[in-house]
Amino acid sequence: MRKKILLKGPLLTRSGYGEQSRFALRALRSREDLFDIYIRPLQWGQTSWLNLLDGERAWIDQTIEKTIAYFQQQGQFDLSLQITIPNEWEGIAPSNVGFTAGIETTQVSADWLQIGNQMDRILVVSTHSKWSYENTSYIATNSETGEQFPVELKTPIIVANYPAKTFDKLPELDLKLDYDFNFLAVAQFGPRKNLPNTIKWFVEEFKDEEVGLVLKTNIAKNCLMDREKVFSDLKNFLSQFDEHKCKVYLLHGDMTDEEIHSLYIHPKIKAMVALPHGEGFGLPIFEATYSGLPVVATAWSGQLDFLVDEDGSECYYDVSFDMHPVQDEVVWDKVLIKESMWAYPREQSAKEKMRECYSDIVSENENGHSSKSCEYAQKTQERFNKEKMYKNFIDGLLGEDSAKVAIPQEQNVLEFE
Repeated sequence: MRKKILLKGPLLTRSGYGEQSRFALRALRSREDLFDIYIRPLQWGQTSWLNLLDGERAWIDQTIEKTIAYFQQQGQFDLSLQITIPNEWEGIAPSNVGFTAGIETTQVSADWLQIGNQMDRILVVSTHSKWSYENTSYIATNSETGEQFPVELKTPIIVANYPAKTFDKLPELDLKLDYDFNFLAVAQFGPRKNLPNTIKWFVEEFKDEEVGLVLKTNIAKNCLMDREKVFSDLKNFLSQFDEHKCKVYLLHGDMTDEEIHSLYIHPKIKAMVALPHGEGFGLPIFEATYSGLPVVATAWSGQLDFLVDEDGSECYYDVSFDMHPVQDEVVWDKVLIKESMWAYPREQSAKEKMRECYSDIVSENENGHSSKSCEYAQKTQERFNKEKMYKNFIDGLLGEDSAKVAIPQEQNVLEFE
């Protein structure tokens, strides 16, 4: 008998958790012989909702209608899959699984441990997220007896990486870039992504050279008001620098998956630079990697799951860092805790690695990471292909029950237009 499973998550939003929810849904739909799927969509902060109408969206809308009717009938579920920050996990079904991007820092909050221990299983997107959970423990005191006891995660926790995406054809983007060599940064304009330093260090390093930096960014949404705010802030920020030949471009607005992937193979975009303080996984960095784009990145957190190969070799331009407490302005009650730490990329190392990447590409250095990026892209696609990642996700979701599940002779892996 198929399990009635409720997927609760921001499935229709343009957000990291939205992408995570869609991955989970596609994994579930690859085994509709096992699952009768229901959907409870959530909002995620101030992010935009998807406006794409395709076969997948039509199926989602129909399933949401089915779910509403089932709730009205007081229907019950066998299993819940809750894709959001752990603060929002709840007991919905006899078996409950939380799927989180985890945390970009060294510790999770005590609340995450307590709530996590009420779940049957936890799935996370990276080894770093798992490590952060397992690296955290607290001493709690019983308010009635005064007895002290350790609080740590007891629930099984499983890593479920994203799959690499494939496309039959990608559109050509007319970006009107002045120079033939451009770095790309894809990140939300917030403290964690460290974009001000990324821009500053790029401009200072390539001040008098014909090199560009393309920023695909926003603050919260892809609307006109957001664009005007980002453009104004960026213009004011760049005004502090003396006259320079290098250029910074703002790319803002809704882009399809195909258009985003077209950025990674654009003939004038030669490398990605990503200098965040921490990543749960780092989806744009992952996409660039399996698309064959050389990557300059902070050498810490979730992106190491794919920037380091299975033999432990670094396949990117690794930027050194120091570990320090998170900034006061990013502390988020019961989520990003004041006691936690994350990486602070070193300015000199960032500039050196951008320069090394640039020089390797321009000189066609056969020993540089850039010369091996296409070969490594192929290995990454094979290592993270969707059949493997869907199976890994389903195995993690079912836990011990997965051993009882027969594997069909032909996997029902779905293709989406």
